[in-house]
Amino acid sequence: MQDYDIIVAGAGIAGSMASAMAGKMGSRVLLLDKNGKDEPGKKTVWGWVCGDAVAKSHIDFVKKNLGNIFNGEDLGIPVDGVVALSPDLDYKLPFEGEGFSLERPIFGSSLFKAAIKNNVEFRGGFNIEAPLIDNGKVIGVVGRNAKGELEKITAKVVVDALGISSLLRRKLPDNIYIDREIDYEDLELTGRFIYKLEEFDQDSKYYDPKNALIHLNQRMAPGGYGWVFPKKDGRVNVGLGVQHKSLEIRNAKMGEKDNLKSLMDKYVKWNKVMKKYSIDNSFKNGEGYWSVSVRRQMESMVFPGYIGAGDSMASPNPLSAGGIGPALIGGILAGKKAAECAQAQNCELNDLWDFNIQYNKQYGSKMAGMEVFRIFLQSMNDHDIDYGMKSFITYQEAVEITYGRIPELSLTSKMGKVIRGVKAMRTFRDLIWTVDTMKSLNKLYDAYPQRPEEFPEFKKKVQAVINEAKTRMPPSPV
Repeated sequence: MQDYDIIVAGAGIAGSMASAMAGKMGSRVLLLDKNGKDEPGKKTVWGWVCGDAVAKSHIDFVKKNLGNIFNGEDLGIPVDGVVALSPDLDYKLPFEGEGFSLERPIFGSSLFKAAIKNNVEFRGGFNIEAPLIDNGKVIGVVGRNAKGELEKITAKVVVDALGISSLLRRKLPDNIYIDREIDYEDLELTGRFIYKLEEFDQDSKYYDPKNALIHLNQRMAPGGYGWVFPKKDGRVNVGLGVQHKSLEIRNAKMGEKDNLKSLMDKYVKWNKVMKKYSIDNSFKNGEGYWSVSVRRQMESMVFPGYIGAGDSMASPNPLSAGGIGPALIGGILAGKKAAECAQAQNCELNDLWDFNIQYNKQYGSKMAGMEVFRIFLQSMNDHDIDYGMKSFITYQEAVEITYGRIPELSLTSKMGKVIRGVKAMRTFRDLIWTVDTMKSLNKLYDAYPQRPEEFPEFKKKVQAVINEAKTRMPPSPV
C-alpha cells in the first residue's frame, strides 16, 4: 500500500494547481514544500523572483477547471498586453494580448489555498532530495523533514513541480524521455526590483501603465531583454534577463566587466521615466535573482510513476520567458492525469503518456519553433534588430510569429530593401531559414508521438533542428 495516491513536490504555481486539481477529483494528495504555509512556493530568500505578468487566457483556463479561486487583490492590475520595443525604441511588437500584472506572493497564496480547499494535505519544511525508485519506476520521494530526519514517502504517482533546479528530475535514472540537466546556454540569468515610483515622467517607451514593456537591447541585456511592468499603487516590476554566453561575448568586445547586477543598475538609470523611486520590500520580495529556462519544454514530461510540470520541465515561453501561464496549464493537466492514473491503479509510462499529448495541444506545440526564433534574435546586434524589425517583416507578420503562428512572408516586396542594405543580407537569409524551420517544427509537433515507442525518433529530429539553429546562428550581441 502506498502512503498516498499522489505526491506533489513543490507548492509553487504548477504544484498548487496540480494538487488542487487532483484533490478536486478525489485523490489522496500530499503537497510538499521547503517553505511553510505562509510562504508557499517562495523560490529563495529573495522571495518570488518573477516578472509577475500573465495572459488573461491562462487565468480563464484556471477558472474553467477550478472555478474562480482568485480574490481580486492577487490579480493585481489588468494590462492591455506585453509589448516589445526595438533597441532604438522606434518599433513596437506585441507578445501577448490582455492580461494581468500580478501581486505574486498573494497570487501564490490563492493557488495554495485552492489546493487546501480541495482536501490536499500539506507538509512544509520538507526538503526533497531524490525520487524513490523501484525497478526503474518512481514510487515516491526521499527527503528531510522539518526535524532534519531522512524520510521516505510513497505514492502511486509523483508530480514534480520543484522548479528549474529540481532534484527529482536531475536524479531520475538515465532515460531517453526527460533531459535531467538543462543546457547552460538555454538559461537566462534574471534579476528584478519592485520599485515604488515617487516621481516619474510620462513616456510610454519607458513606462506604460497599460502595458508590460520589454526592451530589446543587446548592449544592456545581451541575449535577453529588460522589462518594466506596471503594478498597482504606483509601483513597477523592473528586471533584466541575460544569457551568460552572450554577456561574455559582449564584455570581451566592449572591454567591459559587467555582471547581471551592474547591468540592472545601468538599465534602471537608463530609464528616463524613473526620476525618484524606492524599493518596495513587501513580503521581503523587493529585490531578487534567479534563472529561467528559454528552451522548448522537455520533449517528454513523463516517466514511469512521474509527471513533470512548470519550470521543472523548462516550460517558460522561449521568447518572452513567461513561465506563469505554462505552469498554470501544466499543473492542472498534470493533476488531472495523475488522478486518472492513480484511480485506475495504472501509472506506467503508457498510462501517463497522454499528458504529453494534452499539454502540447493546449500550449506546448509551438515552443520549439519559438526557441528557434529566440536563437535567431540572439544572433543579432542592436543595429540588425532595428533594421530587421523595420525592413524585413511587417507588423502583422511579427504578431503572427510571436504567437507561434507562422506567416507566409511577403518576400518579393522586401527584396528591394534587402538589396539596398547588403550588410543585412545574412540576417535576411537567417530570417527566411528561421521561419521555414519554425514551420517544420510546428508540423513535427502536430504529429507528436501517440505512443512512447515512437518517441526516440521524434526527439532525435527535434534536437537535430535545434542544434542546427545554434550552429548556424551563434550569439553575436555586439
